[in-house]
Amino acid sequence: MQIKGTTGAILSAAFADASSVPAEIGFFWGTSTNDMSNFAPATVSSCSGEFNVTLSNLEPGCKYAYQAYAKVYGTGDYADEYQVFYASAPDFFTMPKPGSEPAVDAQWLELTSAKKGDQYLTRTYYAGERNYTHFFDTSMKTSLWTAYPLNSSHMGSLKRPSSWHYSPDIPQEYQINVTSGSYKSGYSRGHLLPNGSRNGNSTMQKQAFYVTNQVPQIQNTFNGSIWNNLENAVQGVAQKEEVYVVTGVAFNKEGETKSLNYATDDAGKQVAVPNYFYKVVLKVKTDGSKISDAATIGFWFEHKGYAKGDSYINYSVSVDQIEEWTGFDFFVNLPDDIENTAESASITWDQFSSF
Repeated sequence: MQIKGTTGAILSAAFADASSVPAEIGFFWGTSTNDMSNFAPATVSSCSGEFNVTLSNLEPGCKYAYQAYAKVYGTGDYADEYQVFYASAPDFFTMPKPGSEPAVDAQWLELTSAKKGDQYLTRTYYAGERNYTHFFDTSMKTSLWTAYPLNSSHMGSLKRPSSWHYSPDIPQEYQINVTSGSYKSGYSRGHLLPNGSRNGNSTMQKQAFYVTNQVPQIQNTFNGSIWNNLENAVQGVAQKEEVYVVTGVAFNKEGETKSLNYATDDAGKQVAVPNYFYKVVLKVKTDGSKISDAATIGFWFEHKGYAKGDSYINYSVSVDQIEEWTGFDFFVNLPDDIENTAESASITWDQFSSF
């Protein structure tokens, strides 16, 4: 099954060893398994092979069910006897909502959707391989999300850089001047892609110290405690297998209006302090080159001080919930049926780690 934009889809199936060329073949489909009353016919000319049909005018954001069907004559003692065959079970797909296309035209599993507007910029940094992609809001002078793969080759023991730099790919007028020191108003420079996730490669590590990869963050009771513990936990899983991570901020939940605090940079420029931080993480299983299963977990935090000993495991939520709060669509390159199942699940950190 292949999604085409936000209103079209191509359904595909295969059959083999029919006793004759199917008289009818195609797909029953609808908005649920109880309402697959639509039939989309296909054409075949042999007793084995693949077939597909194209559906159009589908509803963005709507979930659909479909099941392959074939009617074959010559299966009994008489020529006019026939048998009807169905795929073993219905399959499902969800049409993307407008604006849920990947922010970058690539098949990377960490990719998230973009939002439309002249104030948004999407940039990917490379160091022989892709390092990370971020979605930058020039009006807020903030990366709303940073997405990256993470495995053991990215992590090491390189010394932490002593300075930050401007990103060469974003106009400097939109960047915060914290290259020589942290915010005057008491917030630290909080990494979105953390140093510990890129200290195995010097070029990647330097790119993680672009000022567009930081936001003002409460230090001792947030960045240096509960948030750091979550980063370490994700890195621990990635030492064993590759994971895909999106770290982001929000100033409001969708439909919510909250007041903002501001931090001041070295030049006296002010930037809004995020009211929320989140992290979503993906693991996949494969069968050859095909993704066969996936698990996702999300973490959502109010940007505030947390008590000593409070654990990140207390703030896990489904990825679907974070999508609802942020308006972003995460892991858009997963197969739709796998994405729907994985992102709707509310699982524990132990369940995710052992997946």
